[in-house]
Formats: sequence, structure tokens, C-alpha cells
Amino acid sequence: MLKFRSFLKPYRFPMSIALLLMLIELAVELIHPLLMAKIIDEGILKEDLSVVMQWGGIMVGISLLAFASGMVNSFYAAHVSQSFGFDIRKQIFIKVQSFSFENLSRFPAASLITRMTNDITQLQNTLFMGLRIMLRSPLLIIGSIIMSFIVSPALAGIFVVVIPLIVLLLIWIMKRGSRYFKRVQSKLDKVNDVLRENLIGMRLVKAYVRRDHEGKRFSHATNSLRDSTVNALRMIETSMPILLFIMNIAILFILWNGHTHVINGSVQVGEVVAIVNYGFRVTSALSMFSFIVMFLSRSHASASRISEVLDIENDRQKYEDTYTFTEGNVVFDQVSFTYPGTNQVVLNDLSFTVNAGEMIAVMGGTGSGKSSLFQLLPRLYEVNSGKISIDNIAIDSMNLKNLRDQIGFVPQEAVLFSGTVKENIAWGNEHATFEEIIEAAKAAQIHETIEALPNKYETIIGQKGVNLSGGQKQRLSVARALVRKPKLLLLDDSTSALDVKTESKLLAALRCYSCTTLLITQKISTAQGAHKILLLEDGILIGEGSHDQLRKTSPLYEKIYHSQKMEELIDVQATN
Repeated sequence: MLKFRSFLKPYRFPMSIALLLMLIELAVELIHPLLMAKIIDEGILKEDLSVVMQWGGIMVGISLLAFASGMVNSFYAAHVSQSFGFDIRKQIFIKVQSFSFENLSRFPAASLITRMTNDITQLQNTLFMGLRIMLRSPLLIIGSIIMSFIVSPALAGIFVVVIPLIVLLLIWIMKRGSRYFKRVQSKLDKVNDVLRENLIGMRLVKAYVRRDHEGKRFSHATNSLRDSTVNALRMIETSMPILLFIMNIAILFILWNGHTHVINGSVQVGEVVAIVNYGFRVTSALSMFSFIVMFLSRSHASASRISEVLDIENDRQKYEDTYTFTEGNVVFDQVSFTYPGTNQVVLNDLSFTVNAGEMIAVMGGTGSGKSSLFQLLPRLYEVNSGKISIDNIAIDSMNLKNLRDQIGFVPQEAVLFSGTVKENIAWGNEHATFEEIIEAAKAAQIHETIEALPNKYETIIGQKGVNLSGGQKQRLSVARALVRKPKLLLLDDSTSALDVKTESKLLAALRCYSCTTLLITQKISTAQGAHKILLLEDGILIGEGSHDQLRKTSPLYEKIYHSQKMEELIDVQATN
């Protein structure tokens, strides 16, 4: 928890109150055996009822004080732990939002979800228990031993031998427990990963009748989680009886030795009872240690997993120069790129120029590097060598937020969020007016479709746009990019689900925007309308020019052209 002390600083006052109240409870519990000794020695053995009533009344009074302290302590402990968890969860969310794709690739989505939910909850519970009873147990042991020596050093001497042995055993248990519970959290990641995949792909699972197969995958993941959890709990639970056995032997020794001292007259009966009471308090505290050790082991594992996320440094945001594109011309100068953690070159010595206001089509087969090229422009990844410039300014010297604010990016897979149609379009520009939203929707050729919906722009979109077609989702994604009024528009195969007529209208509308447009497409008909076509193969630019130029100079482009023409003829014949 020391790594998270900065999150605890705002709550030092309520933490102090909670700890003070816990110490009051502890003090009352440590005083009780002394009062009991007085009642026995000065009241019961001397048959003085007034002494019994006097000290008994004091015991009842301080017990009520301890009860009230415990109630208020629980309130403050809950307040601190819940606020602490809220702050960490918020900080992790902000941190993840700033991740580059390289950083995101280190943490699967299911793992991040587990860290932001289960792991943080574990830290919350540990903090609550720490302020409530977790610190009380070791302090009760220490306090009981000290009070035992105050009452009778001769009888308390056994603790000098027993306690160090118990402490060493507890340290060993905690170290092993931390390793075990880290493995448990990793297995929980896997369970969440399988569950997430099944929920996302439920339609496909049903369509392919793969319920049994997916059920086996989930059973395997949950069985693995169960086995790891059982092993961790078994290790802790089998260790605790050893500690209790040692303490019970110590109490038997105290009783035996106390009997001898009482006969000799060197110790009073009440003192023996007090020492035995302190021994039982140590035993009860140790019985809580299985619970405490489990909490600490799990929280240590969770803390390390959360720290892995918080400790990542994102040096991509160190540049503070702000720059607003005035023209939007793009230059790739001998750019090479390899995905982090791999050796395969995705883009190799790529050089080309896009003039401001031009529409450029990017074509190539699967794995040719088209989408990778697009991800470099908003610096979702950094180039390995070479330079990318916009308006003659290297993008790696620009402020990252400022750079991305001027880019409209439509990914290959249309991503929509739960909410209304209007909210999904305005997601691209939170300050957009309703008129600007409608304007973007009209340009994206989705306005008429929206108007036909039950509540028009206030229609609720299901999760991931489940109640919309592929083409409708693509056009909404384009509208979301256009409402930003970007200087640079990137369309990653974002018209693949559109019919020829709708696509033609969309491209015509895009030409009215004063922005530079790069679009990835597999359709020759789409590429024909661009100012220039870039043809990629295995990360290398093998062709550049207009449609007519590439037909003359690129055998690959000519092959693609004839192949698509032939498909069009077959479709026409089939229709007739």
C-alpha cells in the first residue's frame, strides 16, 4: 500500500480518526484482563461485593465506549476506502486513455477490466479492514505481551520464545501467499477474456452451433481459476492451525507454571487469569491472521498489477508545441515501421507527398500496410525511421492532443457507443451544435435514414450499434469524423458496406470539405475519383499516380482492374 500513499494523502484526517477510535477499542480490550484480575483478587477471593460491582461497572462503561468507537470507526474506514478506490479507478482510466497502441498491446482488455474492478476492490477491502481490524490484530498481540510482562514477567517469559517463531512463520506464509494470489488474478484475467469474447461473438457462436465448444473453453478457464484459488487458500488455511497449536502449547505452559507460582505465593490467582486472558487474546488475534494474511497476499498481488499500469511512462506527450494546420499537405519521407515486439517490417522506406485538399486512395492486398500507414498519422504508433510531416512540420514535434484534434479518423471497424444517434455523432466534437450535427449527417448520407428512425436523432443505439446495418454504422462513423471539421480525414475502408450510388454521393460530399482526404479502398470505382492512387505491396510503395497512369505503369493495378470489371459483368449477367 506504500506505493499508493499519494492517493491516501487527502484522507489523512478521517484515517487518523479511524485509527484513534481503533486504538480506543484496543485499549479497552487490553485493560479488561487487569480489571478482571482486580475483581478476582480484591473482590471474589476476599468476598467483597462492592469491589466486584465497582470494577464490573467500570468494565461495562468502557465496553460501551469501545462499542461506540467501533461503530464510528467503521463509518470512517468505509469513507476512506471507498474514496481511495474511486481515486485509483479514475486515475487508471485516465492513464489508459493516454496509452499508445504499443502500451495497450501489453494489457489485454480483459486484464485491464479485472485490474480496474477486482484488483481495486481488493485494495479497497484491504484498506477498510486495515483501518477496522487488520492493524488491531498485530497491535493486540504486541499489547497483550507487554501487558503480560507488566503483570508477571515470570509467567510471560514463554512469549519471548513463541512470538518470534510465529512472526517468521507468518512472513513465510505471506511471501508464498502473494505468489499464489498473483497467479489467481492472472487466471481471473483469462476467465474474463473468454467471457468477453463469448458475449461479443454470441451471434457467431449461435450461428455456428459452437455452444458446447465455447462451454468447454469457459469450463477450462474457470477450473484453472478454481484450482489456483484452492491451492492458495489451502496453503494459508493449513498454516494457521500450526500457529494456533504453538499458542495453545504456550497457554498450557502458562497454566502449569502459574499453578506452581500460586502455590509458592509468588503470583496471585488473578494475575494468572490475566496472563491466560492475554494468551487467549493473542490466540484469537492469530486465528484472524489466516483472514488477514489472505487479504494482504491478495492485495499485494493486486497492488503490483495496478502499479504495472500506473508506472507506464508515456513519453509521446512530452512535446508542448501547438500547431494548427493551415493547408493540410502530408509528406512521408523514407518512413519504415515495425510493430513493437515483432521483427516483421510492415512499412519499408515509404515516401510520398499529398497536396493540401487532395483526395488520395490507398490500395493493396491484405497485409500490405495500408491500415498501419493510417495509424502513424495520428501517432497511434511511432515510426522506426524516417519522418512524417504535415505542413512541413514533423508530427513527432507536435503536441499530441493538438495533432489529433485536427484529424478525422474512421477505423475499418465502425465503433459506436451506447446512447442516442445525436450523441454518437457529437462524440467527434462535443461542442458541435445540432445544426452542425445535421450537416455532417447529410454529408455522410445518413440524415434521411436517421429521420426515418422512431425518435430520429434521439433514437437510442444499442450496444456497438446492434440495431443498425453495417452501412449505417459506417456512415454514422463518417459523420462523427466530419463534425470535427478536420484538416486531415482518414477513411480506413469506411465505404465497403455502401452501395455504389450511396458511396458516390458520399465521396462527392467529401470534396466540398476543405480537408485533405486519404481513403483506403479495395474498389477501383472508388479509387478512380481520387486525385492520386497509392499502391502498396508488402509495405512497399510499388505504384503512384492517377487511375489512367497506373493502368499503364502497374501490372498489378491493371490485373485488379480487369478482375473487378469481370466481376461486374458477371453480376450484370446474373441480374439479367
